Amino acid sequence: MARSRRRSAATTKRRTLKIRSGDQVRVVSGKDRGKSGRVLRTEPAKERVYVEGLNMIKRHTRPREVPGSQTQAQLGGVIEREGPIHISNVVLLDPKGQPTRVRIDRSGGKRSRVAVRSGAVID
Repeated sequence: MARSRRRSAATTKRRTLKIRSGDQVRVVSGKDRGKSGRVLRTEPAKERVYVEGLNMIKRHTRPREVPGSQTQAQLGGVIEREGPIHISNVVLLDPKGQPTRVRIDRSGGKRSRVAVRSGAVID
């Protein structure tokens, strides 16, 4: 019997993402479809992005003491924070606020991201 092996995120070929931290994106699929926000951070190895205020998850944490200090302690409770969204479920917004794909232009030895829809330079 031949078993198919699943590749882990670390062994797959790493691609460069065309969406970076600080970009405005809109979610096109999932529970937050239609909402937009700013990208807080990206994980290129897992092809995930964290968008400000979207895909909120809850973590239940215990109160903990900081070792070596009797006055500081981390409070416990329910903490809400942003969860990861797959890169295929978000689309970049151009400077006019329209969803667009991204093209990479190389001119004068520099790479620049260009919005396909409007032709505007993103950075």
